Amino acid sequence: MGLLVDGKWHDQWYDTDKTGGKFEREAARFRNWVTADGSPGPAGKGGFPAESGRYHLYVSMACPWAHRTLIFRKLKGLESHISVSVVHPDMVENGWEFRPDDGRHRDHVNNARFLHEVYTRAAPDYSGRVTVPTLWDRQEETIVSNESADIIRMLNSAFDGLDGVRHDLDFYPEPLRDEIEQVNERVYHTVNNGVYKAGFATAQDKYEEAYNALFESLDWLEERLTAQRYLVGDQLTEADWRLFTTLIRFDAVYFSHFKCNRQRIGDYPALSGYVKDLYQVAGVSGTVDIEQIKRHYYVSQRTINPTQIVPVGPELDFDEPHGRSLLG
Repeated sequence: MGLLVDGKWHDQWYDTDKTGGKFEREAARFRNWVTADGSPGPAGKGGFPAESGRYHLYVSMACPWAHRTLIFRKLKGLESHISVSVVHPDMVENGWEFRPDDGRHRDHVNNARFLHEVYTRAAPDYSGRVTVPTLWDRQEETIVSNESADIIRMLNSAFDGLDGVRHDLDFYPEPLRDEIEQVNERVYHTVNNGVYKAGFATAQDKYEEAYNALFESLDWLEERLTAQRYLVGDQLTEADWRLFTTLIRFDAVYFSHFKCNRQRIGDYPALSGYVKDLYQVAGVSGTVDIEQIKRHYYVSQRTINPTQIVPVGPELDFDEPHGRSLLG
């Protein structure tokens, strides 16, 4: 765990002293957009047109934020158009790293040993955290974006004109956008980031504040998903996939490692069925690697788990019947 300061790497944990023990996530620094014709998107500069073979994703199989992009890449049929490099699950003194002798965890574009080298290739004086997902432009040799919420929206629509892309599949449909945004807002602050607020807190009151907000939202989601199959409308949207990548990790990691232990997702009838429902969508199971997820959290976050012992359990079966297709 660390960060770059003026292009120099520093092995430094999050500084919660200045926030009274509260974890605050740093905003993404690269916010450009790929668009169908290269025109400017909602943020950043233009000049990033959707072209096959031009873009490369850096991801971790362990990271819930990167997991979103892998799901969209798979479901939208973008695998032949956007290549991927997967970092090793261990993120220690040098941050996210590659293993040149391991084809599963090699940088296939820049041949970097550490992800922070990719960041300084794009911006030699970069200061900030080095995160996944990172969307790289091979042509301009720079980072387009390291904001997962933006990247999944690019993948959702910008590449729809390319051969084989599922242009009929829209996870951010116009009529549902207002409700999607409302759900995303609560889920992001109290669930997606909420588990980290609990896990990385260094003061009892800040931990309890995050813990209570998390379970208030999980109770709200349980009630909502008891009556309907998906979070918004009668179709899968980005709101579902943004929630899914946190829930799929909850019982294996957040329940114990982050002390989010009031109850497991497996103890919620609707939420547990919902996770299985989304996991069983064709192609999604291949984006889930529970072993890498557990190894990353328990080995890399030594401030929380200094022994680096990785738990053997729990036993999880996401292939079980869920019965959610009977809902509207």
